[in-house]
Amino acid sequence: MSEQGLTTEPAEPGLRELLQAGLHFGHQTRRWNPRMRRYIHGERDGIHIIDLLQTEHLLAEARRFAADVAGKGGSVLFVGTKKQARDSVKAWAERCGMPYVNQRWLGGLLTNYQTMSARIDRLHELTGLKEDGRLDLLPTKERMSMEAELEKLEYNLGGVRDMKRLPQAALIIDLKTEAIAVRECQRLGIPILGLVDSNVDPIPVEFPIPGNDDSIRSCDLVISDIGEGIEQAANTYREAEAKRRAEEEERRRKEAEEKERREAEEQAKREAAEALAAQQAAQAEAAPAQPPAAGGDQPKAGAPPAEAS
Repeated sequence: MSEQGLTTEPAEPGLRELLQAGLHFGHQTRRWNPRMRRYIHGERDGIHIIDLLQTEHLLAEARRFAADVAGKGGSVLFVGTKKQARDSVKAWAERCGMPYVNQRWLGGLLTNYQTMSARIDRLHELTGLKEDGRLDLLPTKERMSMEAELEKLEYNLGGVRDMKRLPQAALIIDLKTEAIAVRECQRLGIPILGLVDSNVDPIPVEFPIPGNDDSIRSCDLVISDIGEGIEQAANTYREAEAKRRAEEEERRRKEAEEKERREAEEQAKREAAEALAAQQAAQAEAAPAQPPAAGGDQPKAGAPPAEAS
């Protein structure tokens, strides 16, 4: 049996895992957003308790949507610049082969993508100069200036250096911290999968995941669960796409060989016909001229002329 046949989908976290990760802890009751009312189970010691039954269901929905996007060849942008989510965002985005922002969101990254693409091209250019060793050959002042520029671009755009187009969805951790990213996604109609705490407005989020966004464990659980779904779907798509490309190349190769074979056969037929024609022409030229046939009305030698009537 192949390895693909043995591959099983990772189990989604249950209530126990959500509880152990502390996703049920909200903010203080005086800091809540009334629009989060439907996701709040109650309060304890002045802290809102989030309904984990809804969290479990909504997390599964978000995971399925993200996997569907990745399974069709789309990209999901991971966004989390707060320290609790920074490492998980980078690790899982790189594991899935998806773009990410985990240091600083540059305003206009999505809404002014054409300009940002030029900066990303500059990042690739400077990276190439450094890897080839050409940067070390420059004068000291120019080299230090380019190294500083490269470091800044890497810090701000390193996670999106391979993003060739706008993403089809965005996973955002902490909507308050990433308010600019949320507005840009809203403006462009990019669906948002967001971890929403009790102090945020969940309305802009198409796939809200109620939970604690201030805990490393809770952020990691949400990111890893959605990341696993994306990774599996993306790998399946890439394998199918690689197989399709290989089959397409094989088909084109066979078509090219068949075309060459037909052309060779036609060329051989033309050459044979030309050779035959040339041979017949040569034979016709080499054959001796035939004497004219004797006429029947001519008198034979020695015969008397016919009498006139």
